[in-house]
Amino acid sequence: MQKIYLDQASTSFPKSPSVADAVYQYLSGCAVNVGRGGYRAAYSVEEQIFETREQLRRLFHFTSGKGKNVIFTQNITMSLNILLKGILKPGDHVLVTSMEHNAVMRPLVQLTKQGVTFDRIPCDHEGNLLLEKAEALIKPNTRLLVCLHASNVCGTIMPLHEISAFCQRHGLLFILDSAQTAGVFPVDMEELKIDALAFTGHKGLRGPQGIGGFLIQSELAGKMEPLLSGGTGSISHTEEVPAFLPDRFEPGTPNIPGILGLHAALTDLESNSMQETFRHEMKLTEQFIQGILSLDPTETKLRVIGKKDTQNRCAVVSIQTLEVDMARAAFELDDTYGIMTRVGFHCAPSAHQTLGTYPAGTLRFSFGPENTSEEIETAIHALDRITEL
Repeated sequence: MQKIYLDQASTSFPKSPSVADAVYQYLSGCAVNVGRGGYRAAYSVEEQIFETREQLRRLFHFTSGKGKNVIFTQNITMSLNILLKGILKPGDHVLVTSMEHNAVMRPLVQLTKQGVTFDRIPCDHEGNLLLEKAEALIKPNTRLLVCLHASNVCGTIMPLHEISAFCQRHGLLFILDSAQTAGVFPVDMEELKIDALAFTGHKGLRGPQGIGGFLIQSELAGKMEPLLSGGTGSISHTEEVPAFLPDRFEPGTPNIPGILGLHAALTDLESNSMQETFRHEMKLTEQFIQGILSLDPTETKLRVIGKKDTQNRCAVVSIQTLEVDMARAAFELDDTYGIMTRVGFHCAPSAHQTLGTYPAGTLRFSFGPENTSEEIETAIHALDRITEL
């Protein structure tokens, strides 16, 4: 049975063509460390890591920063933890959207035990941000606004220009979670005046798992307390945490295979058209949504959650199978048709409460550059058959 991978919002597959080779060449060739060796091979790897930082600066148009302002972490969740727990102090107040992923919400809920508070800016039943309602949530101690760029549940994209203007008007720090858009939808840190942007390498960037990071303005980084500390290979004569970037936030041996795999993925991305990728994914998204609606125009068996068009969204679509248990539907899709999806809450209970899909959850389909129109048609046909069971 041919497998059809429609879980790109979880992690991309297939990975960018040169990623596996880059990781293999490093591990099989000369898997040396960086910052811990005074020889040519170590310096060569360090140079490739520096080039990866520069690629990320170009990708997010971070012209006011330098390579040292790009920090590598294990993933975007770690990045958001470092940022939120390093910036916020007891008595601070935060604004989020009601569509946030637990990568934002769980650190914030943890911080409430230390005296941090937060409010959710409401979104409508399609996930659209109701930014006009944010004015009433501002307090004298509001420090920052942190939000995702696009929902991992229904694909709705947040209005970043309006959010940026709101933050500037109220003197708030602006932190962006780019998990669902990096590599597919352009983000300009300078234009949007983003203070810190968190990214992951294994989704739209099509790199390996286990590598992520954040880009941060120097002024903000200087005010942050590191979440982790340890050996960096630099100023090893002291037990104090380095004050300079990136070492201040990069203790321990880095995930060098992951960084070099990401370097290869970013190189491939630079040689391809992000706009073409986005158009392709939107074409598949429209085909899928219209196909579902044509099967069941009254949505008595299949319900599309959120937007029913391709405006202001990414290639993530959630549905509900109303007469068939969704976990059973996901099993049948995989077992009978070889179609891989995700079912449940997608680590975003607040989003489901907003969309009206709590506590049932949703069955999520998400598309990438290698998916085809034929695969979408197969998924639509499979859902048609499954809902007849």
